[in-house]
Amino acid sequence: MSASSGTGPSSTVLDRRVLAVAILAAFVAFLDGTVITVALPSISAELGGGLPVQQWVVDAYLITLGALILLAGSLSDLWGRLLVLRVGLVGFAVTSLLCGLAPTAEFLIVGRALQGVAGALLVPSSLALITAAHRGRAQATAIGVWTAWTSAAFIAGPVIGGLLTDLASWRWVFVINVLPIAVTLVLMRRLQADGARGATPVDWWGAALGALGLGGIVFALIEQANFGWSSPVVIGPLLLGAVSLAGFIVRERRTAHPMMPLGLFRARNFAVGNAATVAVYAALSLGTFVVPIYLQQGAGLSATLAGLVLLPVTVLNIALSSWFGSLAGRFGSRWFMAAGPIIAAVGFLLLLAVDEPFDFVGQALAGVVVLGFGLTMTVAPLTAAILGAVDERRSGIASAINNAVSRVAGLVAIALLGALIGTRIEGAWLDRGLLLTAGLLVVGGVISAVGITDRDARREPHPAAESAPQ
Repeated sequence: MSASSGTGPSSTVLDRRVLAVAILAAFVAFLDGTVITVALPSISAELGGGLPVQQWVVDAYLITLGALILLAGSLSDLWGRLLVLRVGLVGFAVTSLLCGLAPTAEFLIVGRALQGVAGALLVPSSLALITAAHRGRAQATAIGVWTAWTSAAFIAGPVIGGLLTDLASWRWVFVINVLPIAVTLVLMRRLQADGARGATPVDWWGAALGALGLGGIVFALIEQANFGWSSPVVIGPLLLGAVSLAGFIVRERRTAHPMMPLGLFRARNFAVGNAATVAVYAALSLGTFVVPIYLQQGAGLSATLAGLVLLPVTVLNIALSSWFGSLAGRFGSRWFMAAGPIIAAVGFLLLLAVDEPFDFVGQALAGVVVLGFGLTMTVAPLTAAILGAVDERRSGIASAINNAVSRVAGLVAIALLGALIGTRIEGAWLDRGLLLTAGLLVVGGVISAVGITDRDARREPHPAAESAPQ
């Protein structure tokens, strides 16, 4: 990555611009995964549909994001990160406006699905920019900064969504995306395109099978609450999804140019890190869904106040993620990834004190502070361990796989919400959600403690590096 001219900015300024572009591009994609949470009651009040529509507004975005993010990672490595980023940013702006103008729930759900398509182009390319521009400890620190802001987007979403919903309308939750996208496109004008990497065919069949698999299974998980498990409306999509996912795995094993190179999983930290990602991000998606929903529909808080409850988590992420990223670069990721999720689990358990009437200081403050510290300790080392296990030339697809894993874990957790903890929003519903969330986090910590190694994976060749494109 270089300046667009010989008289361009210094390498330090350029690196900062690359980091800013990477953060802003990923920020909008992460933000839209959670910013909608506190707006869901207002959306269903205006457009109708109840809890199933609320689940679909969240999962329609996550389905296409999770299904296509692997394809986006391949396109990033093949066609160049900046080109893929530009296309994704423009697409995200257009689909955000469509969502903001949605006249019906069905229109909004379709708009969210299209928004997920554009969002899939943003995350792998943004992180690949960082791994290409930084090396060694500087890379770990840069990943920590990226993680701080993208994780802040993940947690700050309810705060921003609450303010926009209460002060204006839920529609502004989507329209506001145009501002950071415009800033990002302006910053990108000073960066030189990294160009195409080769003529490797795109795995369109893999993308189609992945999308059908995820879509069918998630549809069945959500709609079983309305139709029952014995209904053809549920059984048909469930079988189609299962067969499609099986076909996806077979396709990826046999094709010469897979969308998801299974050989990457032969790198230990990559495989274990993604297994931990499943547990950690399923927990975070579930926890950050049930808490704001209960605080509004159970405890009677406004959207803004419900979002502000998790604000300390965002503050801690911004303040400490870079530091934890640096520590992981010096001492390794293993014990941060082991202790962090367990500490976060304790934070969610402390939130069991939440009740009616709600008292933030007495019931929630300790929990969200402990949660924020544990989450911050986890995410940057987790990202560093996974990307540090693969060759830099495969950073785009490696980032895409990890982000696909995290989004798919989240969408399945939301889809299973009704089946696992029920649909009646009350104190017991929140308690079941918090206990399940804490349990998943403990599983993530144990997986990391047992499986992650702090040996520098880049010092030894491995299958991922051997198959990297030249």
